[in-house]
Amino acid sequence: MSAFARRDGVLNAESVSLTDIAAEFGTPCWVYSRHAIEAALDEFQRELTGFDGLVCYAVKANSNLAVLNLLARRGAGFDIVSEGELRRVLNAGADPRQIVFSGVGKTAREMELALDIGILCFNVESAAELERLDGVAAAMGKTAPISLRVNPDVDAKTHPYISTGLKENKFGVAYEDARALYRQAANLANIEISGIDCHIGSQLLDAAPFAEALDKVLALVDQLAADGIVLDHIDLGGGLGIRYRDEDAPNVKSYLQPLLQKLAGRQLRILLEPGRRLVGNAGLLLTRVEYLKPGEIKNFAIVDAAMNDLARPALYGSWHDIVPVVPRAGLPMPWEIVGPVCESGDFLGHGRELALAAGDLLAIMSAGAYGMVMSSNYNSRVRAAEVMVDGAQTHLVRRRETVEDLYALECRLP
Repeated sequence: MSAFARRDGVLNAESVSLTDIAAEFGTPCWVYSRHAIEAALDEFQRELTGFDGLVCYAVKANSNLAVLNLLARRGAGFDIVSEGELRRVLNAGADPRQIVFSGVGKTAREMELALDIGILCFNVESAAELERLDGVAAAMGKTAPISLRVNPDVDAKTHPYISTGLKENKFGVAYEDARALYRQAANLANIEISGIDCHIGSQLLDAAPFAEALDKVLALVDQLAADGIVLDHIDLGGGLGIRYRDEDAPNVKSYLQPLLQKLAGRQLRILLEPGRRLVGNAGLLLTRVEYLKPGEIKNFAIVDAAMNDLARPALYGSWHDIVPVVPRAGLPMPWEIVGPVCESGDFLGHGRELALAAGDLLAIMSAGAYGMVMSSNYNSRVRAAEVMVDGAQTHLVRRRETVEDLYALECRLP
């Protein structure tokens, strides 16, 4: 079953017309396909057959409780970066022993909570963090399982804002420093060395950087073994890209098999942290055209979604396919698809060739990752509803905010 396909000319989410979803839940509205999320997870889990492996979904990509619960029920673990994400996955039914805690700025409070529930591992990103974690664990009378996130200085060939594996990036421990820091960790009473972690970036379309990074990490693993530090697991991170426009995104098999071949025979549990790849093409943003504003230089189609809903185009210059839910007869013309927010950077697509009329529904595709999670209330705009489609059923998995929600935590001066 295709996640989003046309039936009698109308774009559907699984077996439900997007026109029906707009009528029931309004616009703008996030729409997710349960089938697409399950199929994406299955693809990873299938390739890990025969290995001791765990897929830890990167929660930052889409943290809706329904998405998390769906993945937890199918055996996924989780990669989290904050107390909020930790509490979300626990609420969604995650097994604490399948949670890895990443991120460069873990607070003592976050460490305490994670130690208290017994997570699988902390991905430590600095010497200072290692020292703090040892102190927190000592105060609690616990031992903290850790891996070091090693920065292999490999160019992921992606957007600079989402590249994480170069020396100039804030993430991880420098490759040259990692061996010494592992030795330091081995001498800490409240630290248990469990593994090694590497994540080089997001939206990667070339499998070669993954292999290059793994070669460097495995060389370090062998050096550590010579030091008497034997690891239990290797965390290969995530970052595998998806097709937004015309990209040639690797399939999971072609990406994983060369890595798994390098790991064959090693007694290492394999952790993976995909995010975008599991949910990116499983979601879209449904929006309605409010006004058409033709001009001498540009033609503007003003829709009810905006940069506060989907920040990626304004933030990264990202391209999302924008298609009519019901195609309209007529000569297409180039339109700037823009929102109502008071910023010139409030656009969702430039120069899209479409035949449009006010009231038309548009689907902004490949919006399941880094969509709702990055949305805001700028201009006091309420955040959109989220809907999960399961075959012919729809489930409202997050109601649309109200204006009253926006100032519920605020108060006037006395």
